[in-house]
Amino acid sequence: MDRGPLVREEIDAGEILAREFDKYVPLKAAFWLKASDEDQRYLYLTSDRLDDSNRFGAYGELIRLANVLKLPDLDPFRVKIIAGKHPLAVAAADLVREYPNATGRRFGGQTFGDLHIDDGYVYPQLLPVAA
Repeated sequence: MDRGPLVREEIDAGEILAREFDKYVPLKAAFWLKASDEDQRYLYLTSDRLDDSNRFGAYGELIRLANVLKLPDLDPFRVKIIAGKHPLAVAAADLVREYPNATGRRFGGQTFGDLHIDDGYVYPQLLPVAA
């Protein structure tokens, strides 16, 4: 159970995973949510190229990346992969567009997409990391 707020280590680990997963399929958005009716928070990865026909393969890639990256602050079983047209994906993409220069955006205690949430964090647009 997630008793406390999302911490920097989880945010950083989620960003590493999202950047690597983005090489597999371009992400529309990446974000953390703790729904009011759930005990845990989840990292959501979303792409316009994902749907029910290829989501199983995407979860296989997620597990492969988790085994390679070995991120101690990220449980791969707390990652949800959703289609780009899902209401949560649309809400996250809208938030990124609304705040294009943000380094990330925290929010909570509101409705997000079609879900009431206690805590959330949307990553900024995933741009290539400077070498």
